[in-house]
Amino acid sequence: MASNSSLVTTTTALFSFLVLYLAVSFSNIAAKHRHSTTTNHHPHHHDSNASNPRLQQAYIALQAWKRVIYSDPYNTTSDWTGPSVCKYTGVYCAPFPNNTDILTVAGIDLNHADIAGFLPNELGLLSDLSLVHLNSNRFCGILPLTLSNLTLLFELDLSNNRFVGPFPSVVLSLPALRYLDLRYNEFEGTLPSELFNKNLDAIFINNNRFMSVIPSNIGFSTASVVVFANNNLGGCIPPSISKFANTMEELLLINTNVSGCLPPEVGFLYKLRVLDVSFNKLVGEIPYSIAGLAHLEQLNIGHNMMCGEVPSGVCELPNLANFTFSYNYFFEEEGVCRNLTSRGMASDDRRNCFPEKPLQRSKKECDAVLEHRVDCFEHPCGGGMHVEKTTKKHRT
Repeated sequence: MASNSSLVTTTTALFSFLVLYLAVSFSNIAAKHRHSTTTNHHPHHHDSNASNPRLQQAYIALQAWKRVIYSDPYNTTSDWTGPSVCKYTGVYCAPFPNNTDILTVAGIDLNHADIAGFLPNELGLLSDLSLVHLNSNRFCGILPLTLSNLTLLFELDLSNNRFVGPFPSVVLSLPALRYLDLRYNEFEGTLPSELFNKNLDAIFINNNRFMSVIPSNIGFSTASVVVFANNNLGGCIPPSISKFANTMEELLLINTNVSGCLPPEVGFLYKLRVLDVSFNKLVGEIPYSIAGLAHLEQLNIGHNMMCGEVPSGVCELPNLANFTFSYNYFFEEEGVCRNLTSRGMASDDRRNCFPEKPLQRSKKECDAVLEHRVDCFEHPCGGGMHVEKTTKKHRT
């Protein structure tokens, strides 16, 4: 979707910043929780394993990992031989906080290596890691509990792999973690409420098999980006989402089986730039509070069961560039909403109940729903309207 580029840009910028930060001083990792991709080998530091127990531990861990890698089509780990771990591909070293003459392994980046294997318990020996990037590989199994030893870990990206099991509770024990990316795996079960008590900047859990309601304490999180898409969460969007107001910039709940009304508290998220709740079972009207989201750039409420009027206040938002409200039961567009192309806005109003527009639902279909409209003031989390829907998987 359109927001992907901004998410990738944000992640890349964060990665680059962390690289530079650790290069200057790994002592600041302990205080600031950042990482580095400085040159792998530092000849002026004492990186000999014989005199550096940290690199000895890293050697044990990385060799144990290599033994459980059973496919490495690009030979990424072919140079993981010998004790000089700072020369290994994908392994990045930086000075140890309390003694900058000693190197330690501070980051591992194996993104897009297509490696197959699993994560051994010995990875817990890499206790100085601040970054682990394993995006787009074929790692499988469950996460070892020994990862709880990674007390400096700032950024964990396990996306696009084959990890299984319940939500990996070990990540909740990482005190420095700020960026968590678990998307496109096979995790299942409930979402722990503790996830939203952590001081995270970004939470990506989309495209797994989670089946639970959105925890009521979701708004206690400090995240600026939350992506739940393509899970089976169900239930309603809790009003406590308003507590995200000071941080939330992107919220994606695509195809998560949420129902009820879109709560007016969403309009309190004054920093919001992207809101996508498409392919769900939302009912009722568009809350007028959304007209106060001056920074909103993308709004997608398509493929729901919402009805009523499309308010002009939303269509007049100063930064809104893309507004999708197709496949609902709206029957009137106020003011400028009738011709959004005149404002240079991309929009989609197909399959609604606008009587004078093409590609709309039939009168019979519209009447059947509009006769049983949900009053969101009386039934904010439901109502009596039920319409069969077909959901689809969407890459996010």
